[in-house]
Amino acid sequence: MEKGKALFTGFFAALTSFFGALAIPVFLLVSSNVIDYITGLAASGYRNQEISSYKGLRGIIKKVCMWLLIVVGVILDQLILYACGQIGLSMPFTFAIACVVAVWLIANELISILENIKDIGVPLPAFLEKLVQNIKSQIEEKAEESEEK
Repeated sequence: MEKGKALFTGFFAALTSFFGALAIPVFLLVSSNVIDYITGLAASGYRNQEISSYKGLRGIIKKVCMWLLIVVGVILDQLILYACGQIGLSMPFTFAIACVVAVWLIANELISILENIKDIGVPLPAFLEKLVQNIKSQIEEKAEESEEK
């Protein structure tokens, strides 16, 4: 048991060291991807939809593409850091764009999870729906503000 704990702790310590500030958003995105996939499968029976391997594969590809969007954010972050370094500016952040992308994707996944759970027939508290919508709208507003600057 202790050996398993040590391996688990070591694995997550290595991931955190590798991803840095991006570790928590990536972990949360992967977790919400898995939950969304499972609740989507469960909700398909309540939506009178057939479960097929083709639809399942499309769902997995969609999730992988979400992770690739974060990679694009990391590339943009590194490009900006490199360019700033070349002209003598120091930047106080390393993964700003990638974190915003991850948080936006997580908000979308949470909305999808809530929709799946609602389709299954579980009543949702109104504040939960409003909270997720609020988070998503704030992220979109901040992204639009940064584009305008």
